[in-house]
Amino acid sequence: SIDSFNTYKIFPKIQKLLERDYFRYYKVNLMRPCPFWAEDGQCSIKDCHVEPCPEVYNQVGNKVLSSIYKKLYLDIKNIQSKEAFIDWARYDDSQDHFCELDDERSPAAQYVDLLLNPERYTGYKGPSAWRVWNSIYEENCFKPRSVYRPLNPLAPSWGESFYKWLEGLCLEKRVFYKLISGLHASINLHLSAKYLLEETWGKPSWGPNIKEFKRRFDPVETKGEGPRRLKNLYFLYLIELRALSKVAPYFERSIVDLYTGNAEEDAETKTLLLEIFRDTKSFPMHFDEKSMFAGNQKEAKSLKEELRLHFKNISRIMDCVGCDKCRLWGKLQTQGLGTALKILFSEKEIQNLPENSPSKGFQLTREEIVALLNAFGR
Repeated sequence: SIDSFNTYKIFPKIQKLLERDYFRYYKVNLMRPCPFWAEDGQCSIKDCHVEPCPEVYNQVGNKVLSSIYKKLYLDIKNIQSKEAFIDWARYDDSQDHFCELDDERSPAAQYVDLLLNPERYTGYKGPSAWRVWNSIYEENCFKPRSVYRPLNPLAPSWGESFYKWLEGLCLEKRVFYKLISGLHASINLHLSAKYLLEETWGKPSWGPNIKEFKRRFDPVETKGEGPRRLKNLYFLYLIELRALSKVAPYFERSIVDLYTGNAEEDAETKTLLLEIFRDTKSFPMHFDEKSMFAGNQKEAKSLKEELRLHFKNISRIMDCVGCDKCRLWGKLQTQGLGTALKILFSEKEIQNLPENSPSKGFQLTREEIVALLNAFGR
């Protein structure tokens, strides 16, 4: 049911949306140091490198223009300039934000063109990559050290005890673990689907690597773990789909526009986004988040804060990824999932939004919006 709904209703439109200027540029700080351990050094493979939006001083009119965009666009209205990005930031800052702005406000943050820096296998692997995911699972998924994850090379035995432990957790913590596993599966799928197959005369060839896919997901090769990982991927899809259907009222207000400075294109982008929201509402089997945090109000509030802090910690671990391109997409997809959770936990605030004025009850930054839609697109 999910496959056909996604293939025929969602995927074509989301692909089209993510090519539009508002959604293709993501402001991110890739220079933040790892807060948890001394870094092993950056990945030196050329495919790990992220190409930020380049700025070249043009003598005429002292305008800062991008050399790449000169080649890409013939029409001057589509040329991206430093002034345009400053204009976007000025517009965003005039909005009434009510959330923590982290990377976006850093002097080291820069716009990255996601279409020029696609997520794919870069060659980044080994102890550094394993350490990141191990830290996420071992220290942030509420797991005691006496319980070992299946396929963990440090585990003394394969553990059914792990799933026994997982089923004993409260619903919210099980959901948290499944979302992180789904995110991990999603990233591994992208790396298997866009794998460096060969490089001839300096021209790389990217495509699906079936062997890599089987290594990560085949029931035999993963001792039954692969199907569980894929199931969690579908669960992640359902959670983000539900968030999109819930946040529609925020974007339906006339005060919200997807600003890039091109009024005609901005209006078209918003129309397409609202179409996607209408489609998400038509899905017949949405995840029901009302079962979460439904008990004692004080305990529920404490648990929600605990989950929020664990998730925030995971987003900080993404600064420990040694490959810039992997770090970019890890940060984006983590922020996208975090934004989806923020939406699901803010239903009352979204229902009470004023039509023609900003709200302090619920607000999304440009980066949260871009991350949410791109994470769902992934």
